[in-house]
Amino acid sequence: MGTDSVWIWVAFNLFVLGLLALDLGVFHRKAHAVSVKEAAIWSVVWIALSLAFNVLIYFWRGPQPALQFFTGYLIEKSLSVDNIFVFVLLFSFFAVPATYQHRVLFWGILGALLMRGALIAVGAVLLERFHWVIFIFGAFLIFTGIRMALHRGAEEIHPENNPVVKIFRRFMPVTGEYHGERFFIRQAGKWMATPLFMVLLIVETTDLVFAVDSIPAIFAVTQDPFIVYTSNVFAILGLRSLYFVLAGVMDKFYYLKLGLAVILTFVGVKMLISDIYHIPITLSLSVIAAVLVVAAAASWLRVRRLGSQKSIPFPDLGS
Repeated sequence: MGTDSVWIWVAFNLFVLGLLALDLGVFHRKAHAVSVKEAAIWSVVWIALSLAFNVLIYFWRGPQPALQFFTGYLIEKSLSVDNIFVFVLLFSFFAVPATYQHRVLFWGILGALLMRGALIAVGAVLLERFHWVIFIFGAFLIFTGIRMALHRGAEEIHPENNPVVKIFRRFMPVTGEYHGERFFIRQAGKWMATPLFMVLLIVETTDLVFAVDSIPAIFAVTQDPFIVYTSNVFAILGLRSLYFVLAGVMDKFYYLKLGLAVILTFVGVKMLISDIYHIPITLSLSVIAAVLVVAAAASWLRVRRLGSQKSIPFPDLGS
């Protein structure tokens, strides 16, 4: 990696950190319940920034990398919606006040960016040195897709059984109530974690599980670490706002799981046959977009058929 490449990576990460600092330090400095309108505006802002960066990639590196970025962004964006299902249940399980949910998601996404950056770096090195790893990634994605398609029924999650939380509680006590937006407090001369930090810990570990599924998928589109990383970052940056937009209507996306399963299986097959036939990026983008449109349309038709007064089973939340 040349000096220019290093500075490009540094500049991009400084740009992202600047956006996050502006978000938390200026626009969301005071904790408050995020309205759907505010979240929708921020979602548009993050999507616009992503598309603007996509245009920059087009003029800087050419149409093929730009198309790879957009396809990767679409894959990661659609898969990240799956995280929202879990966030809804976590916040409900721990009765997190709406005022503090934004803070948990902000720090959760910051941690997710760091973890995904590390996983992408490892994946890129493995694919560069050991080409056969791509077949392991492909087989894993097919397995994940089939598992996601088969587990369609409602499934309970038990955050209190999270092994990371159990280990953490051995070393630090946890208060029985929330203390504003604080993650830690000092009581009787002893530091204690608050339930808000427990929620953050579970959000981080949950995202790690999702990242193991989603990151190999984008390597089916391109093995350029910069495109993989930047498309991942932009997809994750808008996740927080998207949560507040979709949290109240997640039960309507009944066929999203099945659509995501088809996408994962498709990119897995693409990896397995890459040495025999290279599926064009335009075809990949068309398939992914078509699957998402069909899943959304089928979900909408189902809602209309059952009627707004009839309850709809909550989709499976398996990772």
